Amino acid sequence: TVQGVQGINPRGVAEADVVALHMEGGQACVQVFFIRANQNWGNRDFYPRTGSGAEEAEVLEAFLGQFYDEKDPPRQILLSHPIENADLMAEALGEKRGRKVELVVPLRGEKAELVSFAARNARESLARKMSEAATQSRLLDGLAEAFALDAPPERIEVYDNSHIQGTNAVGGMIVAGREGFLKSQYRKFNIKGDSLTPGDDFGMMKEVLSRRFKRLLKEDPDRESDAWPDLLLIDGGAGQVSAVAEILADLGVDDVPFIGVAKGVDRDAGKEEFHRPGKRPFALKRNDPVLYFVQRLRDEAHRFAIGTHRAKRAKAIGATPLDDVPGVGATRKRALLAHFGSAKAVSRADLADLKAVDGISDTLAETIYDYFHEKG
Repeated sequence: TVQGVQGINPRGVAEADVVALHMEGGQACVQVFFIRANQNWGNRDFYPRTGSGAEEAEVLEAFLGQFYDEKDPPRQILLSHPIENADLMAEALGEKRGRKVELVVPLRGEKAELVSFAARNARESLARKMSEAATQSRLLDGLAEAFALDAPPERIEVYDNSHIQGTNAVGGMIVAGREGFLKSQYRKFNIKGDSLTPGDDFGMMKEVLSRRFKRLLKEDPDRESDAWPDLLLIDGGAGQVSAVAEILADLGVDDVPFIGVAKGVDRDAGKEEFHRPGKRPFALKRNDPVLYFVQRLRDEAHRFAIGTHRAKRAKAIGATPLDDVPGVGATRKRALLAHFGSAKAVSRADLADLKAVDGISDTLAETIYDYFHEKG
């Protein structure tokens, strides 16, 4: 949110919502300020969909109808644009609230200043969103060019496996597209294969991809929905890539491109190597924005898989994750709990705080810290 929002505490407006709309390039942003007891109680951005050729009055009216469908309106709503059925809207909102609600498009004074401030915020928020979308679009174009894809991908799926000594193995899938990361589409896969040996990445990948694509083939065999990926990014090199090729071929999926992202020589983060079936591995230039984009995708997949794995392991361990930390017996566990108050607080403690606990050596403090902050 734009700076200075908290400083707006209107003297002459006791209770109102300030609703300002900005439209540009067929997109809209509505900024709502909540004023209660002469104080600004914060603000929120909304991005309503606009029909083609929709005017401000229409977009704002539709927004108000939806916005107050689930919440009680204040006594006054200050608007940036007049709406067509203002009387009807005021009446409907008044009935909902059980007392009069006023809709006003202020032209001067403090109320007009509040509206113009909210409108400026809406304009800046929309500009930021549009520039992020343009950047994302350029990155997807760059990805298509770098990896010789037929078209910029609309849906990228990135897979990562996380397991510590093979226990509670979890596969994670994140999704990205034109809107950035699509978190509602993320999926975790609890690895069921009892025959898998700890650290069997191929086995895990096979199980995850088989489950994912069998489900897609069952739910959308004609590929009509946007649930089908245009590109898969896999953690690993030539070995993983040939395994994935085999898995997809077995399922009869032969037109989803996939790329293995491997750490390069010396596992240097800037030197990722990209592997494609039947082609030589290649690297992108160190400062290539597409390289940063792929790194971000991979980091997000890793973060998601690790987080999911940790949650699963904590659940398996039960109420006191301390039980499973090597070297922490009953006495030390009591000392840690007495010092920090809970196992959760121990898991979040930094190294210096752990070293400060009576009876915990520096080496053990490091073991405890590493246990809760391992990188997977």
